[in-house]
Amino acid sequence: MISEPSVVENASGRKPGEPVQSAITYEKIPTHIYADAKDASRAVAQEIAALIREKQQQDKLCVLGLATGSSPKTVYAELIRQHREEGLSFRNVVTFNLDEYYPMEPDSLQSYVRFMKEHLFDHVDIPEGNYFIPDGTVPANKVAEFGRSYEDQIQSYGGLDFQLLGIGGNGHIGFNEPGSLINSHTRLMMLDHSTRAAAAMDFGGLAKTPKKAITMGVSSILSARRVVLLAWGERKAPVIRAALEGTVTESIPASYLQTHPNALFVIDEAAASDLTRLQTPWLVDTVEWDNRMIKKAVTYLSRTLGKPVLKLTNKDYNDNGMSDLLAQVGQAYDLNIDVFNQLQRTITGWPGGKPNADDTKRPERALPASKRCLIFSPHPDDDIISMGGTFQRLHDQGHEVHVGYQTSGNIAVADDEALRFADYVVDFNEKFGIDSPEATRIFKDAAEFLRVKKDSEMDTDEVRYVKGLIRKGEAKSTCRFVGIPVENAHFLNMPFYETGKVEKKPLGEEDIQVVMDVIKKVKPHQIYAAGDLADPHGTHKVCLDAIFEAVRRLKNEDFMQDCWVWLYRGAWAEWNIYEIEMAVPMSPDQLLRKRLGIFKHQSQKDGVVYQGTDSREFWQRAEERNRATAGLYNQLGLAEYEAMEAFVRWHF
Repeated sequence: MISEPSVVENASGRKPGEPVQSAITYEKIPTHIYADAKDASRAVAQEIAALIREKQQQDKLCVLGLATGSSPKTVYAELIRQHREEGLSFRNVVTFNLDEYYPMEPDSLQSYVRFMKEHLFDHVDIPEGNYFIPDGTVPANKVAEFGRSYEDQIQSYGGLDFQLLGIGGNGHIGFNEPGSLINSHTRLMMLDHSTRAAAAMDFGGLAKTPKKAITMGVSSILSARRVVLLAWGERKAPVIRAALEGTVTESIPASYLQTHPNALFVIDEAAASDLTRLQTPWLVDTVEWDNRMIKKAVTYLSRTLGKPVLKLTNKDYNDNGMSDLLAQVGQAYDLNIDVFNQLQRTITGWPGGKPNADDTKRPERALPASKRCLIFSPHPDDDIISMGGTFQRLHDQGHEVHVGYQTSGNIAVADDEALRFADYVVDFNEKFGIDSPEATRIFKDAAEFLRVKKDSEMDTDEVRYVKGLIRKGEAKSTCRFVGIPVENAHFLNMPFYETGKVEKKPLGEEDIQVVMDVIKKVKPHQIYAAGDLADPHGTHKVCLDAIFEAVRRLKNEDFMQDCWVWLYRGAWAEWNIYEIEMAVPMSPDQLLRKRLGIFKHQSQKDGVVYQGTDSREFWQRAEERNRATAGLYNQLGLAEYEAMEAFVRWHF
């Protein structure tokens, strides 16, 4: 079993790797919250390893139900490590996987057979005949029979000792979509649109994503003697709250786990962010009323009651569980003014600092008046999408702006777009007799491959080069649009990204080095980095880790003593209002100009390859998010702007 955490008053009081715990919770299923997915995954892997060893001592088989997807990858990596370094054997392990797309060949890039082999089975000593995965090739008229035999096979091994689960954004477990009944068994399931949209990046677009899957049923899952569900990231926060704090309902299949006698949710703080004990901790436990918690509580109260901060009363605080806050600070009047002033001071039209101004209460320093600014862009369009207004203003206000494009972004270019580009280059060269055999070969080979490419095939090196070239050209176009010289655009092509697949390599030393190199070259006074961990592709997280590590290694350099790091968010989410430390307002004209800058990325318009569950184009997402941020400031009683971009400072 995962060891029970000790009770602590808040997250800051726990030891590294220890889960957050409150004395009181609203969750209806035991829940362990960890600072990050790595610590959580290690804890789950340790429980699985302990179960395997216990069964070995008893000379019994250990029967595991396994999941696929991004959530369990780190668990499997830790199990592999224990096998290699600690002698953990899988000779007595039998596994049954939850599901498989249908139809699906086992050697397909997207098959769960291939996933499990690559992420676990090929790296441990489990006998080949000891793992079972639903068969995506079974004839349609035999699927029902297969489902019954799969259930019988599980029972022939005595049932599942342990079931590992992830959770879909719509609450599905396995592929039991909303509407699945609690007594459902292994069967063929039509996939929900949101499920297919979330998986589309693995298949090269929604049109190529399967519409069906074979899945173990809810009853099959609940029959396991132990069930552990994993969830990482803030995109899962709403459904985690619904599953844990809501009623048991077929519209959220994960909520059925409330009926299980031995279930556990293991989640990170981002996935837990909507839970009552994290969103409003003062309602469930004694809290330390530091400045951050006060801002969080006051802005929450203002938004909940629909009243500007300066109109909140003593009664409002007392009626909403904050009487101890008033007891500590005094009257609502004084508290309101203090929080209002803090919010107001985050707003600035001078993201690089305002020259010849008193900067004691401004987000940025006045000096040096002209700064070197380095914007890191994980993909070739994150700079303009996420902070295009600030990007433009930094240039207009006389700062030397550089952009570090961290990855090529090649997998996000549609095949037909790359084919059109390759054909153009080949035709152009032939028309004008341009003699460059190597270039002609690259583009001809790319075009020939794309004309016959199968859905299961990875892009060739030539195709990836062409797709990367398209995105590089678009990034240069954006820089020209903003007004910075193209030589200030640095294309880092971080190696971790260049796999040709959605799944990337782990962050490596080469990746960190290229980030360090560009920082040393620019010697920035400001670094802007994407802190958007809601990015469904995971690239932002790896890119941010590389920046953090590079900055840590360089922090003692003389030029870093005057460098500040600002984190922006991407197209999927925004900072919480109480977290924002710099808010850069935009006028209607400035917002329109940002849109035109985003349009420079034509390959990402009118049908993005990896759209996710949000069907809006990136410019629409960005504008709606920026308007919402400005609207929130207005709701709290501050000045009304058309739109805002928000930043949080990272203190290294």
